[in-house]
Amino acid sequence: MATTLTIFMLFLVAMLLLPLKNHAEIIDAATTEAPAPQPNTNISTSNHFPINHGITEGSLKPTECGPRCTTRCSKTQYKKPCLFFCQKCCAKCLCVPPGTYGNKQVCPCYNNWKTKRGGPKCP
Repeated sequence: MATTLTIFMLFLVAMLLLPLKNHAEIIDAATTEAPAPQPNTNISTSNHFPINHGITEGSLKPTECGPRCTTRCSKTQYKKPCLFFCQKCCAKCLCVPPGTYGNKQVCPCYNNWKTKRGGPKCP
């Protein structure tokens, strides 16, 4: 009776370990067959420019300042002065930070240009 019980226990343990071994083989096969990651092309899908185009200093042409400043000043209630100073800053720095507010750290020239009182010159 004891030998039958021992054989049954060994059979049961073998049956439990068999799926684990097959599972490990499946995982190994899946990881070796996985496709290599594609390189990041750093291209925006909307306008086919690099993602940081217009954000880094000197990356804009002077003719591109108008649309960038229109976007930058779109949510302010002081549109006229915002557009005036944004275009002035863009003409000097050739960059406009992304978004409608903040993010000036990406364009140091835009961020560091100050008024006589020490306040920010660029919106």
